[in-house]
Amino acid sequence: MSRIKDIGIVAMVVATIWVLSACAGGQVEMEEVGTTVNPAEEVNRFDSEISNAQKNQLNVLAPASFAKAEAYLNDAKKALKRGDELSEILEPIASGHAQLQHAEEMAQVARTTLPNAIKARELARAAGATNLGADYVRAEEQFLKLTKAIENNDLRYAQNNREKVAAAFDQLEVRAIKDQTLGEARKLIKQAEEEGARKLTPKILAVAQQKLNDADAFISEHRYEKEKIQQKSAEALFQAQRLVQVTRQSKQVGEMQPEQLTLWVEGILSQTASKLSAPDMRNKTFNTQVENILGSIAALQEDRQFIASQEKAHLEEIKSLKQQVALLEGKTQEERAAKERLEAEKKFNELYTEVKRYFTSDEAEVYKQGNRLIIRLRAMQFPVGQAVIMPSNYGLVSKVQRSIRTFGEPGVVIEGHTDSTGSPELNEHLSQQRADSVRDYLIANGISSEDKIVAIGYGSKRPLASNETEMGRAINRRIDVVISPTPQAG
Repeated sequence: MSRIKDIGIVAMVVATIWVLSACAGGQVEMEEVGTTVNPAEEVNRFDSEISNAQKNQLNVLAPASFAKAEAYLNDAKKALKRGDELSEILEPIASGHAQLQHAEEMAQVARTTLPNAIKARELARAAGATNLGADYVRAEEQFLKLTKAIENNDLRYAQNNREKVAAAFDQLEVRAIKDQTLGEARKLIKQAEEEGARKLTPKILAVAQQKLNDADAFISEHRYEKEKIQQKSAEALFQAQRLVQVTRQSKQVGEMQPEQLTLWVEGILSQTASKLSAPDMRNKTFNTQVENILGSIAALQEDRQFIASQEKAHLEEIKSLKQQVALLEGKTQEERAAKERLEAEKKFNELYTEVKRYFTSDEAEVYKQGNRLIIRLRAMQFPVGQAVIMPSNYGLVSKVQRSIRTFGEPGVVIEGHTDSTGSPELNEHLSQQRADSVRDYLIANGISSEDKIVAIGYGSKRPLASNETEMGRAINRRIDVVISPTPQAG
């Protein structure tokens, strides 16, 4: 008796699907349904189909039909939760399938009728236009009017208004790109003006505004030239940041008496000379004091280059002596290679232990990864949205320099990482800038040749912790220094 009842239920469901699909404007190709089905599995399967349909944009390309399909899914879920009869669970699923098929048919008509509007909407959303508030909402509402008109067989309305909607999304895309790349520069210029830049620093204000206008105009004409846009927006941001600092400094200087101002400048030059172990030349002109500092820096750079060349010569000599000793001992090539590998491993472990002692646990995490050494700089901090190395980090970077020197002339990769806040493109660009800053600093200090140090920005692609918490995001914002010892270090 139960089997007869199941067969009757399935026949009723099949008939329901056939009638609904015919009303939707087409026939559904039916699959043979067994006499017994698992209602929970059927609900879950239809839930997955709804999710896939939403990924394919059916919720906006055929909003009315999709909404009906979702409503039927909710009815089926409620019936399942209540423990209703099988027919009361399968009937809404059958109806929902028919609405979902109709939604797909209407979506295809929309794709054919509204290709420009659909593409413009996708580009605007990708650029971050959803953050533009009411303006984006209005454009989205106009787009939904087009797709709902298509569902109501009002193709004329859709055809007459599609270009206007496409143009609206096009404008939103440009605005979103400008907000993403130039928003911070605009904010800083406005801040500087509020602090008196028009009166105190009109020339620097004009420079910053010109850079901003240049970048804005370029984006209007070349919105997809990302590399050039990043370059121009970086220039605008730099000048905006400079404007704020020069404005504040000008205000401070304006409040000083002549003697106070002179002593302040003298103090800066004197402190710099002292750190360089240069002679005290406060009894000379400011120009002479500056030359004293620059000359001391040049001498230090030459000295570092000499040390590097001496180290290279010594390492080459050691390598040559090792080879000669191996030959004198009469070892076979295989034995020499095995011995060198063991010696290299021993040396690497010794150097790893030495480098690990350079850093406190708060400064960096040092560990081995195969034949590489990783220095994860916990204490390396950059100003928000910037890539400049601040003086507070000089001591930490100095320890990195010492670590690299410890290995002779190893290969070095500077990896920049961010959290997931912001767009992937901006995160990748910022992480690359920060990695480049560390690389440039090391090269400028003569640590190694340019071809030995590589900088890579990974953005938020390689998180160490969850980006859902502030602590996790802080962990993910980091600089990793990867040292790969060369044969000289072995």
